[in-house]
Amino acid sequence: MESHHRDRRFRAAAPRASAAPAIVALLIAALPLSVASPSAPLPAAPETRASVVVDTVHGHVIEDPYRWLEDFESEEAQAWIEAQQEYLRKVLDANPDRDALRARLDELFQIPNLGGMSKQGERVFFMRRDPENEQSVLYSTDGLDGEPKLLLDPDTLGEEARVGLDWWFPSVDGRMLAYGLSEEGDESSVLHVMDVDTGELLPDRISNTRAASLAWKREGDGFYYTRFPGPGNVPDAELFFHRKIYYHELGTDPAADPLIFGEGLDMYAWPGVSLSTNGRYLLIYVFHGYTQNDLYVKDLGTDGAFVPIAEGLDARFGGFAVDDDFYLTTTLDAPNSRILRVDLNDPGKANWVELVPESKHAIQGHLLAGDYLVIQYLEDAKAAVKVFTAEGDYLHDVPLPDVSSVFDWTCDWRSPDILVGVSSYLIPPTSYRYDIPTRDLSLFMTVDAPIDTEPYIAKQVWFTSRDGMSVPMFLVHRKGIELDGSNPTLLTGYGGFKSSTTPGFARNRFLWMDHGGVYAAPNLRGGGEYGDSWHRDGMLGNKQNSFDDFIAAAEWLIDSGYTSPERLAVWGGSNGGLLIGAFVTQRPDLARAAICDVPLLDMVRFHEFYAATMWTTEYGHPDDPEQFEWLYAYSPYHHVDPGTEYPALYITTAESDTRVHPSHAMKMTARLQADTGSDRPILMRFERAAGHGAGTPMSMILDQYTDYYSFLFTQLGIRF
Repeated sequence: MESHHRDRRFRAAAPRASAAPAIVALLIAALPLSVASPSAPLPAAPETRASVVVDTVHGHVIEDPYRWLEDFESEEAQAWIEAQQEYLRKVLDANPDRDALRARLDELFQIPNLGGMSKQGERVFFMRRDPENEQSVLYSTDGLDGEPKLLLDPDTLGEEARVGLDWWFPSVDGRMLAYGLSEEGDESSVLHVMDVDTGELLPDRISNTRAASLAWKREGDGFYYTRFPGPGNVPDAELFFHRKIYYHELGTDPAADPLIFGEGLDMYAWPGVSLSTNGRYLLIYVFHGYTQNDLYVKDLGTDGAFVPIAEGLDARFGGFAVDDDFYLTTTLDAPNSRILRVDLNDPGKANWVELVPESKHAIQGHLLAGDYLVIQYLEDAKAAVKVFTAEGDYLHDVPLPDVSSVFDWTCDWRSPDILVGVSSYLIPPTSYRYDIPTRDLSLFMTVDAPIDTEPYIAKQVWFTSRDGMSVPMFLVHRKGIELDGSNPTLLTGYGGFKSSTTPGFARNRFLWMDHGGVYAAPNLRGGGEYGDSWHRDGMLGNKQNSFDDFIAAAEWLIDSGYTSPERLAVWGGSNGGLLIGAFVTQRPDLARAAICDVPLLDMVRFHEFYAATMWTTEYGHPDDPEQFEWLYAYSPYHHVDPGTEYPALYITTAESDTRVHPSHAMKMTARLQADTGSDRPILMRFERAAGHGAGTPMSMILDQYTDYYSFLFTQLGIRF
């Protein structure tokens, strides 16, 4: 790569007058609702210095006028950030309905939430947020009918900095709890240990346990866990890599914890760990991206080495071990996954026994509850849970609500019952206990949600993408809307990393629908709704399929009369932020407004920051000439066309985000402010003391969503 730079100054366009009064009058007349003073001119966006760096990459000469913003902690960049925040406030605070929007959102956010669950023996651990909580709180109960006991409230743990609960693992008997805490949303994680019976906090502390995988010994006196190197042990640029597996005995010095696995492992590999229920077999999963991992086992009763169960195969392998049997789910020769049983005494592939073959529906997970194998499927992106014998014979379905999703489930392998958490677009999160032998589905826990959902409808439609692929999409809106193109519509998407878009309850969405809004969520390729092949069709050289699907969804909504370009907004975050960036730069004519949260936008340099090199297995690596061509062909930052009339754009980033570097949002904001040919605002929110979203307190979420809806209501002409 060759590079040089030259200085020049881009100046933000002077504030433009709004559209001619006659045109504005026609537009407002066509809308059922409108904002006050639509002709008021916008304040001028801040000026941004341009110092053009020119790189020659694989024969392409690429200009980057805002490279200097990558050093976002510099004095100049910090001053620019503050100027952008002042501009943001001038634009968003002008909405006359802002206070009313905030008040209604505050009411909606009072609705409690349920989160993850884990059943260990008769003790159940679960997450819940009630109105008095800023963040979700961890509880436990002794027995399914036991009184909840508060274990961890993150809001009480920090004195000078906000603390978030990143992850938690109860011991096999539920007496001990290992958990990770981090500050200001950076997800760095310091491991702590609690005695659940007494609430006593043990002195054990282990740093650098980001996104830990952890497996307790049966005795509860130690655990295997993953850890990253600390500063000074590797170059700073490699602190997000070199993840390895260690063993920690409670009460000992973590610095002396023995290394169990990872010596000589590729620095970008991502190992995880589990133990068999009898404590005899240690299982190691080593991921090399999102479509492939290796699997190893070690008999802890011998001095033998780790034995590969699956190594070097282009497929995923996961599951759990009950005594000597490993119940394995894999995409090997089965893009929608199948279930196998592996004897850990002789785990060679020739001895694998298929229990449940691949079907037309993608397997999402499986449990063993007593003598029953329970499998979760996605059927056209909707949850289905089916019960089989331990030998793989189908018995019956668990009676879940229609058009719903499973937000979590758990069981103790010794007991023939499961806990399953369910929600949908119109059903708040609810947890059920399902007794398999009696087929009794009983309520375990629910939340009070004082919303009348009868006026709304949730349905699934299908549209055709650019290459002829049929793609499903969920729609939620008030019943009886007119298909006259006037409905304000919010189109959201993700389409990556095999993450599925499924029906879920979002409190804020009712504010949108109460004001005539349509919510649309397509199942883009790149997700996992239809298994491994659906994911692969939207990654690497096929990534454009994700964008084409999203564009086709927008066109279908317009052609079908749900909305029009002036009444359409799009929204996505993280990989979904990349989706929005590609949509806006490829089809700016299709939407009036866009929200682009914590996005990837510079796909030529994304791998240079934080842990993003690990995402090259999903997107491709810019250092590879062929893969660079894929990335450069759609990289949103490099496809801003001066003079193009872009939608209004609201871009967000966060100071402590250690997944996506803030420079993506900052550079894109500067470029669009300089180059857009429209009079619509280009805004950026820079969140202090926050990260990629994990551990965000409810007061901050309320501020964020007040801004989101102030932006959307203003741009789409909606009055509260």
